[in-house]
Amino acid sequence: MKNLAEIAMGDYRSSGRFVLLIVDDDETVGAELVGQLADHRVRGHHFPHAAEALLGAGALQPDAAVVAAGLVTMSSTELVRLLAERAGIPTVVGVGDDDGAVAVAALKAGATACVRRPYRIEEVVPILRAIRPETAGALDPPIELGTLRADPATFEVRLGGTTVALPMKEFKLLYFLMAHAERAVTREQLLSAVWNGSLRDTSNTLTVHIKRLRRRLTLDRDQPPIIVTVRGIGYRLVPPPSVAVVTTTTP
Repeated sequence: MKNLAEIAMGDYRSSGRFVLLIVDDDETVGAELVGQLADHRVRGHHFPHAAEALLGAGALQPDAAVVAAGLVTMSSTELVRLLAERAGIPTVVGVGDDDGAVAVAALKAGATACVRRPYRIEEVVPILRAIRPETAGALDPPIELGTLRADPATFEVRLGGTTVALPMKEFKLLYFLMAHAERAVTREQLLSAVWNGSLRDTSNTLTVHIKRLRRRLTLDRDQPPIIVTVRGIGYRLVPPPSVAVVTTTTP
């Protein structure tokens, strides 16, 4: 059980992260979801009691809430109404195979969506992205490949210990390529990921952005290119080595 006085003082507030209120009678289910969400930079706060969750909502000011169907401490539908309609907190309902009626009632009460319970992280995270598109980057973990690191929460890129400033489009290009490192990525995939498919492949915009990105990532003229062209397909990111290889000659 959380100490509500500590919550009110801010001990449970997160710094710059997506904050999710989780209301579930099952301690194990709630704790598991909190743990899984931590890998996606979501600060989950589990409350097994609805009354405490309402108090916690006022202190935490969460970005969204997940409410399990069939709560014992309060009607799930009524809690959704209080959170979604009165507090303006986007609320998702966790439903099992036999919770169809509760799901319908919760949606009528103001729920944003329903998700299967027990929860699956690959289903929960996309819903959170849709709820708060402006914080979508904060839900992605940083990627570190050799001496190259990209953090979508801060849009910071570091290469060999040096900070590399990138415009937003170039950062998105780099992050997508890093997420698919050592694999050929088509031009269509990049256009869809970065420009949401709004550009046609006949445009040279992608080519221009790739050239600029390569230039910014070239800290040493002797280093091999990090982004290579795969002729007829697209591009491939080759991670820089973790440790520079020093060649010595024996006199």
